[in-house]
Amino acid sequence: MLQSGDKAIDFELVNTELRRIRLSDFKGKNVVLAFYPGAFTSVCEKELCTFRDSLSKFNKFNAVVLGISVDSPFANKAFAEKNHITFDLLSDFGGKVASQYGGVHENFLDISGYTVAKRSVFVIDKDGTIVYSWVSDDPGKEPVYEEVEMTLENLSK
Repeated sequence: MLQSGDKAIDFELVNTELRRIRLSDFKGKNVVLAFYPGAFTSVCEKELCTFRDSLSKFNKFNAVVLGISVDSPFANKAFAEKNHITFDLLSDFGGKVASQYGGVHENFLDISGYTVAKRSVFVIDKDGTIVYSWVSDDPGKEPVYEEVEMTLENLSK
């Protein structure tokens, strides 16, 4: 699991348009990685809509948001359309990237073989260093949005 002070691990995942997106595509920007367990769940919807509503503030801090789940790009697309999410939602089918960053819940909801990302948030500075990390073992717990915003604000000073 990665923590503050670690170098972010580069990855390549597909977005809702099946376009390959690499973390390194955003070099020179601050990046908020928001791992979420599953599209169309109430807590994930609230979390990603909160980030959606914060985008204008984040833009002032030279920051982009990337949402990442193990959902298919098709489920992520329907989820983004329903909730008017304009930032990229990336499909980490199999959970490899989630495992490297914050971890996964295996056999989620007691369903054998069903693996989802742990709800986690990482802020990566423009040089690729993780400056904030938050990981929850409780999929019903939301991140502390104010901490994410304060971290981005401090990076812009």
